[in-house]
This record gives sequence, C-alpha cells and structure tokens, in this order.
Amino acid sequence: MSSAPGAPPRRRPALPVRAAFWVQASVLVVVMAASSAPSPLYPVYQDLWGFPPVVLTVIFAAYVVSLLTALLTVGSLSDHLGRRPVLLVALVLEIAAMLVFALAESETTLVVARLLQGVATGTATGALGAYVIELEPEHRRGLGTVITGAGPVLGLAGGAVASSLIVAAAPGSIHLIYVVLLGLLVLQVVGTALGPETVARSPGALASLRPRVHFPPDVRRTAVWVLPAAAACWSLGGLIIALGPSLVRSLTGADSVLLTGLVVAALTGTGGIAILFCGATAPRRVLAVAMGLLVAGMVATIAALVVGSVGLYFAATVLAGVGFGAGFLGVLRSLLPQAAPRERAGLLSAIYVVSYLSHSIPAVAAGAVAGAVGLVPTAVGYAGMVILLALVVLLGLLRTGNGRGAAEAPR
Repeated sequence: MSSAPGAPPRRRPALPVRAAFWVQASVLVVVMAASSAPSPLYPVYQDLWGFPPVVLTVIFAAYVVSLLTALLTVGSLSDHLGRRPVLLVALVLEIAAMLVFALAESETTLVVARLLQGVATGTATGALGAYVIELEPEHRRGLGTVITGAGPVLGLAGGAVASSLIVAAAPGSIHLIYVVLLGLLVLQVVGTALGPETVARSPGALASLRPRVHFPPDVRRTAVWVLPAAAACWSLGGLIIALGPSLVRSLTGADSVLLTGLVVAALTGTGGIAILFCGATAPRRVLAVAMGLLVAGMVATIAALVVGSVGLYFAATVLAGVGFGAGFLGVLRSLLPQAAPRERAGLLSAIYVVSYLSHSIPAVAAGAVAGAVGLVPTAVGYAGMVILLALVVLLGLLRTGNGRGAAEAPR
C-alpha cells in the first residue's frame, strides 16, 4: 500500500489492507454494473410509457454529460482529500440513483437517475482506480492495474446480463435489479468506511476543481499514440450499446431483452476475461495483439452484416471483445507506470474522459445518421472508423520500436 511522503500517522483501519483491496475491486465492478443495468431495459420503459425514440438519446446524453463533467472537475480531487471521502460521496450518490431508478414512473425520472449516476460514476472513477492500485498486495505487483482494467469491463457485462436475465425471467420485475445493486452498494459504503486511507490531505483541492484534462509531462509522449487505442476500444463499446441491439434485431427478426444483454456481454464479458489473462504480458505486446484482433473483429463484423449472418456477428463481437479488453489494459499499463502516485487519479480521469468521449459522441452520431442512410451502412462505416484508430496504434508501435516511448510495466 502506498502513502504520500510525510503523511501523518493514521488510526489502524478496521479492515485489513488485503480485504480493503478486494472490497474496492468489488466496488469497481458494481459501480460499472449499475451504469449498464438500465440499458437493456430502455425498450421495456419505452413500451410502458410510450415515449419517442429521441428520449432514449436524451437519457444517454444525460449520463454522459454528467459523467464527463464530474471527471473534468472532481476527477483528481482524491489526490488532495484522500481516496475514502471522495469514494464515500460517490457511493452515496450512486445509492440515490438506484433509489430513483427503482421508483421511476416516467422518462423524466430516468433522466434524473442517469444524471445522478453520471456524477457518481465520474466522481468515483479516478479515485477508485488509484485506490485499487495503492491497495494491491505486496506480493502481487501489477494486480491493481489489471483489476482497474478488468473491473469496469466485467461490470458493464454483468450489469447488462443481470438486468436482461431478471426481466426475461420475470417481465414485471424491472425494478429488481436496482434493489439488488442498492443492497450491494450499502454494504460497500460500510466496507469503504472501514478501510485504510492511502493518501494524506494536501493543498490544492479547490484548484483541482478547475475543469481540465491533464496528462503529466512524463506521460504525454506515449499518450499521443497510445490513446487512440482507448478511443478505438470505447468507440467500439459505443457501437455495441447504440446499434448492437438493433443490428441483432435486424439479423434475427427477434425483439428480445435477453438478446440485447447478450450482445453487450459478447463484447464486454469477453473483454474482461481477456484482461485477466493478459495481466502479466508486456504492454507493447498486449497493444499489438489487441489492435490486430480489433481489426480482425471489425472486418468480420462488416462481413456478417453484408451476408446477414447473426452467428458470424456474435463471433466477430467476441473476437473484437478480446481486443477491446486487452487494448484498454495495454493503455493503462503503458501510461500509469509513468505517473507519480499523486498524479494517478488525475491521469485515470483523463484517460476515462478520452474513453467516454469516444464511447458517446460516435454513438450519438451513429444513431442520428442511421435514420438517414440506414442501419447497416452506418454500422459498416462505424466499424471502418474503429479499424483506422487501431491502425494508428499499430503504426505508433512500429515507429517507437523496441520499447522507446512506452514504459514496460512491472510484471
């Protein structure tokens, strides 16, 4: 566990460091599961309340705008106030969002819930990733970075699949997933409150609230060619969230909440598993393999859409999912080792700003364009964009050569 130089002595925490590490790993998964849980339910809400499709865009935008606002303002606040107080506030906000979802009776309440959830997720993201890394076991160096990469991806898959399965099993129980998440979050508030602090308070908290995306000077040279990998991975996630369910519906003719969850899990679940298996691999190698798999997955996706094969589409999504997970891990393991401990939360927040912008802006644009040019041509063009981003990273790997410009993280 790391701590700031000159940190004052602290009381002995009620929760041991090892236990606190796994508590925060679970928080990472649950917070992201909560963010994806509503997605498969939107068609159900639309049938219940009869709102037009444009409302879905408003709900999506509400989450993204509030999340990015939080990342840009309070993303590095825990570097000054400590990890625990910032995370406790974020968890309380997430609990409030779950309550609003559980009691929702109109599309307006869905927008309010997503606004709260976006602030909560953006507030937690940088602090949580840094906290997990700082709590990692002494004998498992690098595990914190692996969990920081895998947790969000596995959470996204778990939330979508869980809500899909619950509604498929009990169509009238759309609120049950939020009750389950609410219970988990309450337990995690207690676990976080009992855990140790890893950062001493320091000046600059108010100044850190000024909206900015900050990459430490030592990181910038690598970031120029590594960040397109984050953009490629998360824009692919946007494609699956925005157009994936409609593409599956067009390929199968079926309108199923379960299929909607499965297509999300085909990408994010596979990605999370890939991160766990790639944790000890050198960052450059991970990035090279990941970008190659993204290109292959997108080419196979285009072929599936052209021939109208749902089997090939799912196989292509699984293949791209491996590239998605491994690619994001490669970004984290290339950049985080170059940042000082007090720069971690801010750097993670900056990485997530790039990632969420890549996840949201192309997805919103694709939703608008699809109505004019058609669903399949839009998806093909979107896949082409992901391929170009992946090729930029592969070119960067070739240009930097033999490890120059990218730190090899400890194994």
